[in-house]
Amino acid sequence: MPRNDIEVLDTRQSVELGEGVEIHLRIAGPFPRALALLLDMLIIAGIMLVVTIIVGIISTGSGMVGQGVFLIVGFFLSWGYFTYFEAGKRGATIGKRALGLRVIDRSGNNITKGQAFIRNILRLVDMLPGMPSTAAGVLIGSFGLGFFCCLFTKKFQRVGDLVANTLVVYTQPELMMTGQEPTVDSLAPTVALAREEQVALADYYSRASMWSEARRIELSDHASELTQKRGMEGMIRLLGMAKWIKEKK
Repeated sequence: MPRNDIEVLDTRQSVELGEGVEIHLRIAGPFPRALALLLDMLIIAGIMLVVTIIVGIISTGSGMVGQGVFLIVGFFLSWGYFTYFEAGKRGATIGKRALGLRVIDRSGNNITKGQAFIRNILRLVDMLPGMPSTAAGVLIGSFGLGFFCCLFTKKFQRVGDLVANTLVVYTQPELMMTGQEPTVDSLAPTVALAREEQVALADYYSRASMWSEARRIELSDHASELTQKRGMEGMIRLLGMAKWIKEKK
């Protein structure tokens, strides 16, 4: 297998949704994440510049008050900015959205406010051994412990992600669909089926290509009284009966 194919596969995670449909989530590596962080830091720096100008105009002659306002705004921007946007519907800051990234939990759902807070408060740990009090320290720290943690974890997770159980992925998931109907032989049901049962079997056959093998077997086991089998053999028999019904329509 070519090297580039291996790299693509290594950045994908399979997640099964509530209806059994599987999607591929492409995990974002440290470099696009670092670029998104840089964009976010530039946005924060721009906001802080505007705040500095406004505070400077309002608090003329009262430097201590101006400095206090600046520090308070800076604190809430530094931590609240990331938590607010990542806990939102899009699960992404402005920088992540620009790079086509978002934050999710390991099950593929949006993260909670608690998860967003935890992963961002632990940014202090990920920034080690940087010096967050300086602009240079922010950039150095962004590629410190968090960077190496991303490199040596399978899902490119930094410390905050590991503790909060989150992932950073590209926003467009890929359906794990072959687009082809299952290859099985038609098999006539051994008992007469009601109209609703026939519809359910036809629907099972139509959607089987979107499901994982484990999900197909799980559903077919519920029809073991009809197939008289469980597991893989039961799934094959159920698909055969479903195909027979579709061909008779």
